[in-house]
Amino acid sequence: MSIPDGHPFYKMSGSGNDFIVFDARSDTGVAHALDNADSVRNLCATGTGIGADGVVFLQSDTYQAFRIRYFNRDGSLGELCGNASLCSIRLARELGVIGDGTCHFETDAGAMTGHFRDGLPEIDLQAVHELTLETKFELQEGERRIGFANTGVPHLVILMDDVSRADVVGRGRPLRLDKRLKAGANVNFVAPLGPDEFGMRTYERGVEAETLACGTGAVACATLLNAWGLAGQVVRLRTRSAQTLTVTLRQKDDGHVWPSLRGEARIVYRGQTAEL
Repeated sequence: MSIPDGHPFYKMSGSGNDFIVFDARSDTGVAHALDNADSVRNLCATGTGIGADGVVFLQSDTYQAFRIRYFNRDGSLGELCGNASLCSIRLARELGVIGDGTCHFETDAGAMTGHFRDGLPEIDLQAVHELTLETKFELQEGERRIGFANTGVPHLVILMDDVSRADVVGRGRPLRLDKRLKAGANVNFVAPLGPDEFGMRTYERGVEAETLACGTGAVACATLLNAWGLAGQVVRLRTRSAQTLTVTLRQKDDGHVWPSLRGEARIVYRGQTAEL
């Protein structure tokens, strides 16, 4: 299958999570042409395509400042991606869609609140649910606990002694596919580096490999670390790319934890699609 010529895109990085972002507000035909699994897989392919963890369509919205539609590298639709959201806020700011301060945008997981301040994007996520401090998965050598949290995306979090020794693919893939997880899950490995600072690595569902960062995974890690009594309300997660994602946890009167995520998002380059 070939990709039509002539669709401009932005290659963006959110702490090492890389995305192909199309401004579908000005290029109204791009979503119709490329909003399908085959095109996404071709675009994201390393070596034969542009190469990325996913594809984002930045769209107009009737009620919010903008809407994003996100696809994983395997062509599956993702309801939410933390770093893709941070990149979208950055691009919307650069394109003049939003200014500094607070904005609201739509996703397939619902309306979200974002911020752009002090040169960095931030998003307020929905309440964490299905929080499970101890799961029934058997621990392996070097692992201390395994918890679960749904941050809009399901995540397993494995507390380790040393995250650099994690077998991310060998351990992560079987867990991601475990039938006890009805929708699968991303698998995060986390270990302490210092006070309220942790290293993390992620096997990402939909990419089916280790990624350099995972925004919703950072939120899941921070939430469980806080619930385990190992971290406070502000948690710094150092990703595989050596960039840091900062998660702030707020306990509200409804008893749920409402997190925000802040981190790097930058435009790497601008290009235009051609036949793959």
